[in-house]
Amino acid sequence: MAQHNIFGQTGEAIAKQFIEASGYEIMDENWVSGKAEVDLIAYRDSKIVFIEVKTRSSSGFGQPEDFVNPSKQRLMRQAADEYIYLMNFQGEIRFDIIAILFDKNGSYKLRHIEDAFWFD
Repeated sequence: MAQHNIFGQTGEAIAKQFIEASGYEIMDENWVSGKAEVDLIAYRDSKIVFIEVKTRSSSGFGQPEDFVNPSKQRLMRQAADEYIYLMNFQGEIRFDIIAILFDKNGSYKLRHIEDAFWFD
């Protein structure tokens, strides 16, 4: 497996642990619908939360959350629509980003951005 894939999996594991420790219930991981994938799908306070995890080793090209571009957001929305349909969910949803930035010493900073983007 490529090094960047292992790095991404490490970030997703950290994010999952953080979300669970914050009181969320993990419903699914790496859920795929067509070309879209959602890293984590969680539930808390009667809401389904679709979470994109971005892990980077440098902010030289921007912060991790900067890489959740409009195209990625649209794909997440498509996946969310399918998930909501399959689960027959009638409540509120939210799109979050968990941004993880590692430094050269292997330490990291995690930011949980709630309601990172939305759609009409």
